[in-house]
Order: sequence, then C-alpha cells, then structure tokens
Amino acid sequence: MGQALCVCSRGTVSVGGARYLLLHRLAEGGFSYVDLVEGLRDGRFYALKRILCHDKEDHQAALHEVEMHGLFDHPNILPLVAHCMVEKGAKHEAWLLLPYVKGGTLWSEVEALRKKGTFMPEQRILLILHGICRGLQAIHSKGYAHRDLKPTNVLLDEDDRPVLMDLGSMNRARIEVNNSREAMAIQDWAAQRCTISYRAPELFTVPSQCIIDERTDIWSLGCVLYCMMFGEGPYDAVFQKGDSVALAVQNPITVPSTTRYSAALQRLLFSMMTVNPQERPSINDILHQLEGLQPAPAGQDTTQI
Repeated sequence: MGQALCVCSRGTVSVGGARYLLLHRLAEGGFSYVDLVEGLRDGRFYALKRILCHDKEDHQAALHEVEMHGLFDHPNILPLVAHCMVEKGAKHEAWLLLPYVKGGTLWSEVEALRKKGTFMPEQRILLILHGICRGLQAIHSKGYAHRDLKPTNVLLDEDDRPVLMDLGSMNRARIEVNNSREAMAIQDWAAQRCTISYRAPELFTVPSQCIIDERTDIWSLGCVLYCMMFGEGPYDAVFQKGDSVALAVQNPITVPSTTRYSAALQRLLFSMMTVNPQERPSINDILHQLEGLQPAPAGQDTTQI
C-alpha cells in the first residue's frame, strides 16, 4: 500500500520521500482520526487521515478507499496525495495524505450561520449545490455511488468550491438483489456505512428482489440541500430524539413554511426527496434544472431568523 510511512523524529512523519511536521488534531471518529501536517519541503498544509485496521476486513476497507480516490481527478473530489500501511504492534493503521482544505466542512458553515441567526442565501446554495452535483456526476459517470453524502463529507475551500471527501463507503452504483439473504447483506452494510439521517429509504428495508442504484445519492443530496436551506438535516431531529428514522423516511418530506427561497429551488428539493427511487431525477437531470434556476436577487446575503 505505497511506501512505508514512518515517524522520523519527534513530531515528524515521512511518506514518499517527503517529510511532514505534525501540527495538531483536526478531527476524530470511531475508527479514524485526522491530523494537520505541514510539508517540510514545500511548506504546504495537508490532512493526514489515519484509519485503524483491527483485522483483515478493516485492511481491505482502507485499500478500497485508496482505490476509490485513484479513480478520480476532479476539482470537486478530494484527491489522494500519498498513502501507506503502518504497523502499530499487532495492529495496522492506513495513513492517507490528503490536501488540507482551509474552509472546513459544509456542516461547520451551516452551524456557524445558525448560531448567528441567519440562513444561507439562495445564490450561495446554488453555487455550492452545483459543485457537489459536479462531483457526484463524475462518480456516477464511472458507475459508482458515494453512499455517504452528508454535510460533514463536503469541504468548502476559500472560494466556496465544494469538495467531496470520505470515499470509503463508495461502491458500484448498480447492485442487483435476488434473494432475502442478499437483501439483508445490503441492509446490514448500509447500517454500518451510510449515515442514518442521510440514508435513502430503500436502504432501510431492502426488498428481496430489486436493484439499488446511484439514486441513493440523490436522496442524500436532497438532505444536504435541506440542511443548507433550513440549518439542519430533515431527519437530524428525529434521530436525536431517538425516534425511528426508518419510519420517518417512508413519508413525504415536509418543509418549514418560508418565502426565503424560490419555488423552483423548493421543487428541486422535493424531487430529490421522493421516497420511490425510480421517481427521483438523475444527477444530470438535476444539473440541467440548476442551469435554469436564476441566482437570488442582489443583496440577499443573509436572512434573519
């Protein structure tokens, strides 16, 4: 899995012949953590993602994430700079060196706006949504689906350009299910790899005869759009209260009454969040609709709650 990455001296690591200074922890999850590092040769900042591998299955999952990164060279998908596997006693860590995107996640931006008592203006939503769709279009065009699209997996650079990250849940877009055993396998996989409050309805109860396809991402995209419009995901509160998200997603989406956003943007949201995946638009359809949406009127930069 690439050249060995090792600790060279206190506070530095080396990968691919280049050395990096460890600065501080950026994020931490159940199975991985991310550190900010600085290239001693080029002076640039990078994010070093360390994935804990407890067994062969974890190892394969990390290799899969590396492989998915290698499929794309696109401005709206986070590239992989370097990677390797590091021995940590009896266990291993997969280390992925990624560009550092200074703007942080879309979720952190939505949270910051909410704390100020404002909502994201339509013009900015359209700009960010268009970039997310471009990234998804690249993924879908190669026959894959992201499967875990959510605001914390979208980075924003200084120009508000969105960059999709965390490709570990990506797999082939079209999955044919022929029996109850296969259906349960997909359902169990989705429960582990697809964030519950952004998970498409068809992944909660998978029929024994069906085809799961890339339109799971369209549902998640709708949830992301909803989050940008209203300050939280449509099922975040359901999950936080301990109610059943699986039941909630089977009903038509309801949105807060608002005149902040155009009727066209709200129609686009409803089209994405259709319970029946066969009735959802493709990513190309959505991009076509976005081209027809006019930017918000000049001066609509913040809206007070």
